[in-house]
Amino acid sequence: VQLQASGGGLVQAGGSLRLSCAASGRTFSNYPMSWFRQAPGKEREFIAGVSWSGSRTNYADSVKGRFTISRDNGKNTVYLQMNSLKPEDTAVYYCARGGMRPDSSFDSWGQGTQVTVSS
Repeated sequence: VQLQASGGGLVQAGGSLRLSCAASGRTFSNYPMSWFRQAPGKEREFIAGVSWSGSRTNYADSVKGRFTISRDNGKNTVYLQMNSLKPEDTAVYYCARGGMRPDSSFDSWGQGTQVTVSS
């Protein structure tokens, strides 16, 4: 499977962005999906996961209440709606297939999309 992340950009603090991750193949709906991010000089961080059906979600404390993960299995796409963005949200954001928890096993990763939040 190939995962293509998009939607990143430059936004002012307090603003919003919606990231998308489009998957190739016909098995997208069989797998939970997650979003991670990695800021310069920091380790990759789990931020959100969604079950295969979209009925269950899981969030890191750092984004809970501000970010929303969702999916459209008909479009083979998972989304990350990011509101009330902060400068500390600046990072490269990656989508991954295989789980919805930080300790899950992920077998495919997108190429990443840059999010920059200015103060």
